[in-house]
Amino acid sequence: MSKGNNMKAIQIHKYGDPEVLSYEDVPIPKPNADEALIKTEAIGINFIDIYHRRGLYQQSLPFIPGMEASGVVEDVGSNVTEVKKGDRVAYAMQIGSYAEYAVVPSWKLYILSDNLDFKSGAAMMLQGMTAHYLTHSTYHLKESDTILVHAAAGGVGRLVVQIAKLLGATVIGTVSTEEKSKIAKEAGADHVIIYTKSDFEEDVRNITDGKGVDVVYDSVGKTTFEKSARCLKRRGYLAFFGQSSGAVGPIDLGLLSKNGLFITRPSLNNYVTNHEELLERANDLSRWIESGELKLRIHETFPLENAKDAHDILENRKSAGKLLLVP
Repeated sequence: MSKGNNMKAIQIHKYGDPEVLSYEDVPIPKPNADEALIKTEAIGINFIDIYHRRGLYQQSLPFIPGMEASGVVEDVGSNVTEVKKGDRVAYAMQIGSYAEYAVVPSWKLYILSDNLDFKSGAAMMLQGMTAHYLTHSTYHLKESDTILVHAAAGGVGRLVVQIAKLLGATVIGTVSTEEKSKIAKEAGADHVIIYTKSDFEEDVRNITDGKGVDVVYDSVGKTTFEKSARCLKRRGYLAFFGQSSGAVGPIDLGLLSKNGLFITRPSLNNYVTNHEELLERANDLSRWIESGELKLRIHETFPLENAKDAHDILENRKSAGKLLLVP
């Protein structure tokens, strides 16, 4: 619990394994004119947190990791108009969420409806808005499309599957185990490939009668990248938005020339650039969740001090759904 002007937080003093996540006392931050102070209720864990911890995406040391949370507005800066003290809010794209309090630019805050609890708020923002931009903006899915979703039982993958089915697309998903296959099927996947048992490229060709898919959503990276490209039909799109298996090396553009393929490396901060874009995406997510059309799956919730255990589970792909921390 916070005491006086201090709070509990996870800090990283050096890059490395989960053991570098240090639970300690730090000063409670103060909001500037365009910021709000949020008392944290739930914290979303995402693979980008692991990239930050490893130093793949470097920060000034020491730093508090975490890019997503929900909570209550405790204080606001003099220029803030989007929220007020006491509002229940959620946010993403702002580092420093592994803490009892966080300062967030007010334009990044989304006011939660009365029907969404804090855990849902923390679970929906980063992965949910990622799934939204992938299916609505990076490539606008149509009813006639067939797609391939890697890690289809994971946080983003499971949401992409559900949104794609809302839009009427045919979905092929890849997973690593029978248990995750069931989760992907429950999310609505039409075909599920267990990539540890068969060649997903060959299976995709068989499922599509050799035509390939319109778009591949690939968050895995190194181990899937080239095979993903070969799963595409002519003028297909490879949306490469993560690298859980490692960074993709230099790309031979000749890989794209045979079928006139498109490749993109999208990220959330390029698809939510202002409060209006945030509202557009988060309002859709909130509406779908409240109506039951989009179902969040929270795999496990950990006390904040046990963040290293949560990172171990995520990094070793032992989760099927969202991992949360609670201060």
